[in-house]
Amino acid sequence: MAGLFIACFLVPWERLPANAFLVIPILDFVVIGLARNGAVPAVAGLGVLAIFPVIWLSTSTAFARTTVFLSFFCTLLVTLPSVLQKFPNISPSDITSAVLLPLMMLTISLAIRFASANVRVQRQRLEKKDEELRELLVESRKRERLLKTVLDTIDVGIVAVDADGRTILVNGQQAIFQQAASPTASGTAAEESRQLMFGQDRVTPLPEDKRPIHRAVAGETFADYLVWTGEGPNQRAISTAARIIKNDDGGFSRAVIVSSDVTGLVEALAAKEDLISNVSHEFRSPLMSVLGNVDLVLSEVEGYSPVAVRRLEVVQRNAERLLSLVSDLLVSASTVLAVHPRRTDLSGLVETSIGSAQAQADATNVSLSTDVPVPLWAHADPLRIGQALDNLVSNAIKYSPAGGSVTVSARSDASWVQLKVQDTGMGISEEEATRIFTRFFRTRAARQSAIPGVGLGLSITQSIVERHGGDISCVSTPGSGTTFTMTLPAEEAPTQLEQ
Repeated sequence: MAGLFIACFLVPWERLPANAFLVIPILDFVVIGLARNGAVPAVAGLGVLAIFPVIWLSTSTAFARTTVFLSFFCTLLVTLPSVLQKFPNISPSDITSAVLLPLMMLTISLAIRFASANVRVQRQRLEKKDEELRELLVESRKRERLLKTVLDTIDVGIVAVDADGRTILVNGQQAIFQQAASPTASGTAAEESRQLMFGQDRVTPLPEDKRPIHRAVAGETFADYLVWTGEGPNQRAISTAARIIKNDDGGFSRAVIVSSDVTGLVEALAAKEDLISNVSHEFRSPLMSVLGNVDLVLSEVEGYSPVAVRRLEVVQRNAERLLSLVSDLLVSASTVLAVHPRRTDLSGLVETSIGSAQAQADATNVSLSTDVPVPLWAHADPLRIGQALDNLVSNAIKYSPAGGSVTVSARSDASWVQLKVQDTGMGISEEEATRIFTRFFRTRAARQSAIPGVGLGLSITQSIVERHGGDISCVSTPGSGTTFTMTLPAEEAPTQLEQ
């Protein structure tokens, strides 16, 4: 046994065949057999030591069937001599004791073999999964690099934040925006307040709760939200949009904020507005002079022929139309439309607007009707809302055929007042309805019918309503008429004591 132990260290097993080491457990069986049969009955139970070479053989990966056979047969050779010594007086108990230990070793060998096989299968599965995970990790890193490259290539700033406002992802363009807004601030909601960010007037600092990342972290979804960042000549106009990401429970998880530099577009629009305003002013002065002189001539028509009078009236009518268009252009080009809301009875404004449009309606055989409660209180500027009503009623008459009708109705609740102007005119398509409030937009049917106009009235009307904190919408069906709905803040009627 000592010799076998020393041989384990001294023999160069790496130079021998791969399974040469199996000679050690086989020789162990010889040593155990000699010890057991030489010591019986002085030392009982030495045969149990066979479990060690059995384990050695069973855990080897080579010769699976042979090692199982050796585990049984070698153990049997260990127990058999003690039985043969009693021949011919062998009892059943002697046979049982001789066979029981080899059967136990066989069972242990099989159990170890099955367990080893199961371990090998599990290890192969783990190795396969590990390889798959490595491949996924490599692919994930490739995708991450691709995503980063794409995000850094586009000229749109992108920042993603978690529910606590911590930055998850930020691309290169967003980092440039942040650096321009404040050299020391980062893209987190906590540090966004350190950035120089202003409202549309480029002067008033934005409150923290109005800043894009704070709004997104609060769960808001928005688009085309314009802010100004930085100061001085480097101030930039940034258009922002945000979308939220929900978790499996439907709660807020993350948010993505997208920023675009629209300074050039804003400056171009401002230049366009200046051009329109300047040209309109230049048109207005000579038109006023023409109208004044025509009015003076028409005030003393004696001595003029009827033909000359009619031609002067044509000049007057078209000059007035040009003056109206110039006035619309001036209002449209104005960056600030002055609105001074106060408690106003809208029913009176509706009555005045209908009265003013009655002559136009009679000329085109269009009937006018109202369904408005009296009084109808709202928090509105009577001059501007009257202008908006005049635009809507005039358009309704203009685009209604002879024999058509225009109805102005209203309803209210504690918070809002709604005014509806409904006609039975030509109507517009759904696509055109989405663009109807765009400046200078005119429907195809209006152009084909040669109905006069430049497409500014509805744009001005929308601006008036929005500056009141209200909303205007359009619902139309081609050939079935159009309905415009203005929604304005309501105000409670005065109490009896105040009346």
